[in-house]
Amino acid sequence: MQTSLYPFLFEPIFKEKIWGGRRLETVLGKDLGDMVCCGESWELSGLIGDESVIANGFLAENNLNEVMEIYLTDIVGEKNYEKYGLGFPLLIKFIDAHDNLSVQVHPDDELASQKYGQNGKTEMWYVVDAEEGAGLYVGFKHHVTPQQYQKAVEDSTLSELMRFYPVKPGDTFMIPAGTIHAIGKGVLVAEIQQPSDVTFRIYDWDRLDDEGNPRELHTEEALEAIHFDENTADAQVHYTPKLNRTVELVRSPYFTTSLLLCDAPIKKSYGDLDSFVIYMCLDGDLDIVHGGGRTRLKTGDVTLVPAAIDMLTLEPARTSSLLEIHC
Repeated sequence: MQTSLYPFLFEPIFKEKIWGGRRLETVLGKDLGDMVCCGESWELSGLIGDESVIANGFLAENNLNEVMEIYLTDIVGEKNYEKYGLGFPLLIKFIDAHDNLSVQVHPDDELASQKYGQNGKTEMWYVVDAEEGAGLYVGFKHHVTPQQYQKAVEDSTLSELMRFYPVKPGDTFMIPAGTIHAIGKGVLVAEIQQPSDVTFRIYDWDRLDDEGNPRELHTEEALEAIHFDENTADAQVHYTPKLNRTVELVRSPYFTTSLLLCDAPIKKSYGDLDSFVIYMCLDGDLDIVHGGGRTRLKTGDVTLVPAAIDMLTLEPARTSSLLEIHC
């Protein structure tokens, strides 16, 4: 397919958080300026007020939603346009937990639609970097009743009921909506999620904000959102990476994510996919060769390959690690 479109790079949207740090700069090479506690870098977002702005090519300085209004199915594919319309179906982030994130839960599609007029939030994490002994809290160690949950919240012992996973780079976790979870201190993750920012904060480790006040909690809303019967499943994804092969990590109704480790050119054909493809460069330096053009990716870069591009070649300058995502 001939197209004037090309893989888009975007200006990151940095989010200062009380629990954030500086590893988005030290590990991923992002310029944080004077920001000390940067917790999140929104790499690809169509959420109103946080629209990603294109940083390369003839469409530079246009935001994602503006480009989608013009190019429609050439950006997202026909099936995604039929399902999501002009709403981009994913939100892509890097998250740096210098301190523990709050224990939280996100509503599923049904609850989020009924009460907030939004979709739910199913997400996944890929561990990019982790300090010794760092880990993630996902789900409960054993079955927990709503009454046990409420008592643990009142007693500030909720974390004792949760399953803790020590992690290392490459570890991957799937967190369906309704699953209680928290990113532990010392962990840097890539996050792929439904495009929603509805979060119910349950417990914040008795932390105070800069003015000495506890942050707002949403324990009643969380009680309604938690899927108590589904919170004991193993959240970790078990896989074996293969050099110069695409290894599927997660397949869900919302996104499919694969890992690609490469040190040699790899040709990709998307003719039957009918979807955009996102590449998150976790470590590396490579060119995406498409039609008559090249787009350079380096560590920390995220690119959106429009659905109208059905063939490309990945040419690494050194061994590179990528997440490949599509709907």
